[in-house]
Amino acid sequence: MTPAAGAPTLTDDPRLAGLLEAARALQPRTVALRRQLHKHPELGLRLPRSQAAVLHALEGLDLQITKGESCDSVVAVLGGAQPGPSVLLRGDMDALSMPEDSGLAFASEEPGVMHACGHDTHTAMLVSAARLLHSRREALSGRVIFMFQPGEEGHHGARFMLEEGVLDAGGRAVERALALHITATATSGVITCRPGPIMASADAWTVTVTGRGGHGAMPFHAVDPVPAAAAMVGALQTMVTRRFSVFDPAVLTVGRITAGTTSNVIPETAELEGTVRTMSDAVRKQVLAEIPKVCEHMAAAHGCTVSFDVKTGYPPTRNDDDVAARVLELASSVLGSRFGPPMADPLMAAEDFSYVLQKVPGTLAFLGACPPGVEPDEAPPNHSNRVHFDESAFAHGVAMYAAFALDALR
Repeated sequence: MTPAAGAPTLTDDPRLAGLLEAARALQPRTVALRRQLHKHPELGLRLPRSQAAVLHALEGLDLQITKGESCDSVVAVLGGAQPGPSVLLRGDMDALSMPEDSGLAFASEEPGVMHACGHDTHTAMLVSAARLLHSRREALSGRVIFMFQPGEEGHHGARFMLEEGVLDAGGRAVERALALHITATATSGVITCRPGPIMASADAWTVTVTGRGGHGAMPFHAVDPVPAAAAMVGALQTMVTRRFSVFDPAVLTVGRITAGTTSNVIPETAELEGTVRTMSDAVRKQVLAEIPKVCEHMAAAHGCTVSFDVKTGYPPTRNDDDVAARVLELASSVLGSRFGPPMADPLMAAEDFSYVLQKVPGTLAFLGACPPGVEPDEAPPNHSNRVHFDESAFAHGVAMYAAFALDALR
């Protein structure tokens, strides 16, 4: 998206001037809300306390607000001074089912629940972005939809919000969409993304191997499912490396093997459970078709039978090429040239913002927040019980959300 000769550049756009300074002025509010949410994390689609905190934080702003029915979402719409299309900004709100050992003064007070993926930071930054854009709504030609989403951690919250009409909340077509995702393993303040696939699909599968139980001393009187299951582990890995191109990858992991109750009994069944992640719908479909074939043949070689079950997860997250390029250009202009580097490789983790990007040109981008005094590759990563984020990076996230909306609604 290189501007034509003589065309104004982003640095010439007065609407983007002072955004970072305005975001920094909101930093006390951003941090306070983030810490409030961090102390009281909630799981899944029902987040009544988080929803109430967001609604309270938005009080006093001239917004059209709707609460979800199928989930505890919040949709807030800001109207600009002039008519125009809509732009969507997303922040997810749910936490993870795990203990917190970060040592933070505002650590989780809810046993076994932690904001280990930074969704508390996303929510707080999006609220401050709403406040910042509200103060500049005279510069907006169109509407900004603020999508506060529950249930990202495996609960398909974005899909529920799409079914409830989040894309229609602004009354006009959504032309662009942005979600920021914080990461402790990238330089603080950096905004990075890439065109095309940026995150993978994620599907969970289970294979049950059935033989015939018996005495451990006389395996010839039984049909042992354990060696059949063990053989499947190696065969599945070989299948991935030999049938799929490394340039359109699949990652298959066997995360659990369960069989038997004691040392001298051959069990009747063994169970494998794992995940498969891909960067394309075609490979996703193919690898899910190959897993049962491999397991059936390995089972037959051992005289066993198998059953296969798959729990469909999120599709691949695919950024729009032009929007991704624009995000990096905006980051470099608003934050500084070193804060908008392109992302070299996609991640094999999954994101349900993928559902939004299937319908709207947009981008998922990452915000670095490595803690001070720690190298990014040494920082506890997202989903760690010890993860923590550099709060000074929040101003960059707030400014990025605001810049994206102002640029899209020119």
